[in-house]
Amino acid sequence: MTRRRTLALIGLAALAPFAVSAGSGLLDDMVLAAAYVVMALGLNIVVGFAGLLDLGYVAFVAIGAYTAAYLASGFWANAGPDGQGVAILASGPGTQLPGIHINLLLVFVLAVAATTVAGAVIGVPTLRLRGDYVAIVTLAFGEIIGQVAANGGDIALFGGTLTAGPNNIGPIDRIDLPLLEPFDALDVRPWYWFALGLVVLALVVTVRLRDSRIGRAWTALRDDEGAAAAAGIPIARTKLLAYATGAAFGGVSGAFLASYFSAVNAAQFQFSFSLFVFSMVVLGGMGSIRGVVVGAIALSTINSYLLPDVLYSLPRKIGLEFDFSAIASGVYGAIIVLVMLLRPNGLVPAQWAVSGRRFEGRPGAWT
Repeated sequence: MTRRRTLALIGLAALAPFAVSAGSGLLDDMVLAAAYVVMALGLNIVVGFAGLLDLGYVAFVAIGAYTAAYLASGFWANAGPDGQGVAILASGPGTQLPGIHINLLLVFVLAVAATTVAGAVIGVPTLRLRGDYVAIVTLAFGEIIGQVAANGGDIALFGGTLTAGPNNIGPIDRIDLPLLEPFDALDVRPWYWFALGLVVLALVVTVRLRDSRIGRAWTALRDDEGAAAAAGIPIARTKLLAYATGAAFGGVSGAFLASYFSAVNAAQFQFSFSLFVFSMVVLGGMGSIRGVVVGAIALSTINSYLLPDVLYSLPRKIGLEFDFSAIASGVYGAIIVLVMLLRPNGLVPAQWAVSGRRFEGRPGAWT
């Protein structure tokens, strides 16, 4: 019954674009919500499944976005011979311009590879750490990547610079699927369906991982690291797999958003974005796949519609000189506090959180 209900919801989601115009702002918000769902599912693997606090998730989104910027734009203008562009399985007028232009499907694969390696790298310093110390290391990693993106314009590399600094990198090539025309910025429907496909793929992978042997190892690690180690679970490898897998989701969504916005800017990758994605996991329920989806959609609605359109002028109506969009990070922090106080397990708690099951230290043993 649950599977049928899930398929029915996915079917309704696939039909939703026909209810609005091709260039509707609502459809744009739906595309962003789908991308946020993929990010939240990735962070949920690290935080919800493995119990590792990650406050630097924006770093993986940034790495995925810059991978697309490097390999599907004119940023590396001197890459080709005699100033000509290098095109690999890509088509469209943009491929005739200087730079590197690789088909976005291949770019997604490369973004997954880059962020998987980055996730493993960030996991290494945390192998001997627990609790708040893990959060500090991941926060530092996110800030390092953000600062590198912001100041990379001063770093010479391959006849150019590492990044464009505070400037945009673009235009970035559109998604180009076999037998179809490249996606158009004026028709958002193909973008939405592609993003929905990423969500479905992320859900399938997440469910399979949760029910797999590595998923059970993550659960044991989350409940009691000492007992998991005593039961023979390789703690270091289990942690690294959690970071690497969660990072891959962020890389895919970052590359997708880079192509969707057709630009990458260092200002997009601030700590507030990590807090935004983390709030989705906490709001929905850490470790709950359905809850994370609900939390991502809810916070995306708040961020894209409620704060900028509905509550924008509310403070000024009561005599306060500010708007909610300027304190969005504070709003997300307040949401985390309220959820922890009123509903600690989230809006849709995971089954283990409701039943109170814990790992006892023996393979397959639960209470």
